[in-house]
Amino acid sequence: MPNRLFVAALMVAASSSWYMWMTLFSLEMIRRVARSRHGISLSQRKYTLDLLQDTGMLGCRLASTPMDPNLKLSVESGELLSNPSMYQCLVRRLIYLINTRPDLTFAVSVVSQFMNAPRTAHMDAVHHILRYLKRSPDLGLFYPIGHQSRLSCFTDANYAGSQTDRRSTTGLSTFYGNHLISWRSKKQAVVSRSSAKAEYHAMAQGTCSSQLFCDNKSAIMLASDSILHERSKHIEVDIHFIREKVRSGIIISSFVPSSEQIADVFTKPMGPFLLQSSIVKLGLIDIFASA
Repeated sequence: MPNRLFVAALMVAASSSWYMWMTLFSLEMIRRVARSRHGISLSQRKYTLDLLQDTGMLGCRLASTPMDPNLKLSVESGELLSNPSMYQCLVRRLIYLINTRPDLTFAVSVVSQFMNAPRTAHMDAVHHILRYLKRSPDLGLFYPIGHQSRLSCFTDANYAGSQTDRRSTTGLSTFYGNHLISWRSKKQAVVSRSSAKAEYHAMAQGTCSSQLFCDNKSAIMLASDSILHERSKHIEVDIHFIREKVRSGIIISSFVPSSEQIADVFTKPMGPFLLQSSIVKLGLIDIFASA
């Protein structure tokens, strides 16, 4: 049997059998793919433990979240690292891990912004992620068997959240039925002058053939309003793009309360309670406890 096995299967939902779309996933990356009568689980437990061992963090104290909710990082936080390659290597390995650990996505997105000139505070943030992994090495995605028929996308934005340039962060999570199939945390390319515009940029990035859930009513009004306000012209392309999709029936934009906004976890660090709630909504479980 070869060391690396690549799988490319289109997800087809049915009452008794289905397959998940995985774009050239490798068994080197997904260390455990388990099938049962209840569904399929994906885990990188061995990869996680190897990472902790390689970094000497197996005996570290535990962290309850991937990132401290009060942490504010900038390009000038702390002293420059004497060996930036170590930081860069660790972040790359964490990027690899988020393929089955969406709960890490925001924290890893933040630390990856400092790859060119990492500092001591940035390395401390990476170590915090590792301490969280020590607490939860067995978490993995679970896809229960069942009929799925709707594609939906949750979009959110953390307005002016970057300490460096005040750009907002977009969070996206796409579901096929109740199954999380795509997620993203990314700093927006432009500075938004209001939370509605930041949310609208996020909606544009999440637009697909789906029902689009947003927790900002102003952004949803822009999607259906035929009037372009003077102060909205700098997002004119996004506005016309989304309105075109709404008018053609390709997408449906819907308001969702912030308490039910699944993409929130991809826009900012969370405390333990909110994080645990997000973990459940994303379909993450302790794979080995349920085995």
